[in-house]
Amino acid sequence: MSRISQHLSQAKAAGKKILVAYVVNGDPYPQATLPTLHALVEQGVDVIELGVPFSDPMAEGPVIQKGHERALEHHISLRGTLEIVKQFRATNNITPVVLMGYSNPVERFGYAEFAKAAADAGVDGLLTVDLPPEEVVVLKGELDAHGLDNIFLLAPTTTLERAQKIASYASGFLYYVSLKGVTGAGHLDVDAVKEKLNSFGQLTNLPVCVGFGIKDPATAKAVAVLADGVVVGSVLVEKMGSMADKSAGEIAAAVGDIVGSIRVAIDSI
Repeated sequence: MSRISQHLSQAKAAGKKILVAYVVNGDPYPQATLPTLHALVEQGVDVIELGVPFSDPMAEGPVIQKGHERALEHHISLRGTLEIVKQFRATNNITPVVLMGYSNPVERFGYAEFAKAAADAGVDGLLTVDLPPEEVVVLKGELDAHGLDNIFLLAPTTTLERAQKIASYASGFLYYVSLKGVTGAGHLDVDAVKEKLNSFGQLTNLPVCVGFGIKDPATAKAVAVLADGVVVGSVLVEKMGSMADKSAGEIAAAVGDIVGSIRVAIDSI
């Protein structure tokens, strides 16, 4: 059983909702990332999604796009992101870390080489936003060989037939995109999320976590009632970007406060 599966199974057995938090490696500057990862864990995050900076992050809204741009100004790469995970693992061997990004850097790295390097660094899974199930077989084989989970997205427009196909390739958990739009959009429709989750829940035993549009304790709680967990990202990246002139400790504390309030909200269900 992978670290993700083990961790999330324990959470589910305890009746606990899963909290996934996304930040971009190297944003707003490289020294801020590691203390922020530890602050996320201290405030109750179950899974860290670490964004790999990319020049054309097509699924992202303006907030996270700017986070990628800030990180790229510091020449943050996929290899550099693996190094941060390795540093995180020096003191934390429990919290799952998923790399979230786009296929180009992984393809350039080489699937076999990437899977080995990621496993060696302590990565637990990969979410490749722009790699559909039709093109994932080779990469999935390499990830499987190194015990890495392959995380997939489901969208409001995903049919049940396609969702079943996606679920058959996925492991760890499924990430349901709550709305038709990019990260950070504000038109979350809880009733629509409920309808889709009821349909998808019949297709898989994997936990389903909902992201896009989760920005505060109220929205997190409303969605967590319906799902196994929630994913929060844009509000964290926005806070980090607004504190580029602050110390790494101040940034970590501020981000920790946000996820801490969300943790309290979803634990109150």
